Amino acid sequence: MQNKKEIFRCGAKLRQVRERRGYTLKQVAQQADISESLVSQIERNKVSPSVETLLALSDILDVNLEYLFEGYRQEVTVRVTKAKARRKISEDEVVYEEISKPATSDGAHALEAYIITIPPHGNTHRGSYGHPGREMGYILKGKAELHYESNTYELYEGDSVSFSASTPHVIYNKGDKELKAIWVVSPPQRFC
Repeated sequence: MQNKKEIFRCGAKLRQVRERRGYTLKQVAQQADISESLVSQIERNKVSPSVETLLALSDILDVNLEYLFEGYRQEVTVRVTKAKARRKISEDEVVYEEISKPATSDGAHALEAYIITIPPHGNTHRGSYGHPGREMGYILKGKAELHYESNTYELYEGDSVSFSASTPHVIYNKGDKELKAIWVVSPPQRFC
């Protein structure tokens, strides 16, 4: 996790507002009763202003403090899924191997990603009734056929597809070899 000092960078916002309002560094510094050098350092995120200085600058520039603090409390998280720790789900002979765990903290932006493996002439079943959200797939190897409503789309290695998942959809392996694809679904459906 990044340290909060790195996340809170209001300097660029202050400079942008100052320039938009047509104020010089000198004008802002005089009104805030601080040095021009300090204003410049704050704008370049070289120093963190005291609360008193920040209040003075926001008052002079007529900028809302919420705007300056926007993003400060957001934590940057990185989720790693080790190859050996991936969860797998099988439906008939179709295997879903999780490559990205859904995070409930992502709310409406939560997604799941998995590698889907379909044996020759096999097909998925779950999407045949549709569900809320969106899906995106990328064919790693093999020949697929996406049945979406009454339409059929042929997909080959390197092809990708995205669609609203609310419409019934089924992926068929139309080849004599295993079909592998990366699939992304939002909101999560399979590995919730």
